[in-house]
Formats: sequence, C-alpha cells, structure tokens
Amino acid sequence: MGRAMSSALYLRDQPTGSKEEEGFDGRVVLYPTNRNLKDYLSWRQADCHVNNLYNTAFWTLVQKGGLSTTQAEERLNGTLSGDKNEMLFSEFNINYNNESPLHRKGTALIWEKVDETLTKTVSLPKEGEKEVTFTRSRRKVTALNCDLIGDSFWEEHPDILEEDGC
Repeated sequence: MGRAMSSALYLRDQPTGSKEEEGFDGRVVLYPTNRNLKDYLSWRQADCHVNNLYNTAFWTLVQKGGLSTTQAEERLNGTLSGDKNEMLFSEFNINYNNESPLHRKGTALIWEKVDETLTKTVSLPKEGEKEVTFTRSRRKVTALNCDLIGDSFWEEHPDILEEDGC
C-alpha cells in the first residue's frame, strides 16, 4: 500500500496582470514507503528554509542595505547559508533563528484526530427530556509550522503513517 501526499501552492494579493497572478498548484503523489514520504517532506522543508533564508538576505540587502536587486543578487551569488546568516547578523543585527517558524519551516497541513465531547438533550419515552453526553472522534485539518525532519513530529503524529516497518 502506498502513502499519498498532496502539495499545494496558492498565491494571493497579486495585482491583476502581474507575472504572479493568483493561482493554485496542487498535486497528489503516491509514495511506496513511509521512508520515501518522510524523505520527500524533509527535502521540501529544507528547500523552504533555503529559499526563505535567501529571500530574507536578498530583501534585507535591498530594503535596508540600499542595494539594487541586481547588486543584491550579485552579492549573494555563491554564498552558503552560514554566509547569509553572518551577513544578516553582522550588518543588520538580524538573527535568522529568531524568524518565525512559519517562514523558517513552512506550513504543513495534516488531518489531525480530535475528540469532541458533546451534550445533547433527547426526549425519551416515559423519562422525558434527558441530557446525554458523548464523545466522538473527528479529523480536522490543522496547520503546523514545525520541524518535519526530526523524529519528534512523526512520534507526535503516528496516525499519519501506515504501518510498514519504515
């Protein structure tokens, strides 16, 4: 049995006619093992981090450093993550590790199992109205901005993966 994963991108707040018009990009991929799914999601999260670090450095150079976009691109050409972190901190007093998890980790949407306790008033013959309390399990979509690369996420959400020994 494979594991399904979907990915989506929705761009908003772009002016009509711009290069980045609103759109939705969605896909569903079937992975053969839990390990393949974990590796893919780890790669996507690492890619999110790399892109956000670059964009943070780029726009800081433009907006606070006074460089043109071409100059900022040239300045960052060939730099590593450590170089960008050092530049942000030493030149602009920005500690990238203090950026929000939303930006550093991205957003993962998961189906999360939640228990709901409800109380209902029911009419019973010979007993009249009676309050009955019951609990039911439901799944709801939850947005998370956390580390998917380590084991703790998967240990906290074991129902995402099927049992396969991976």
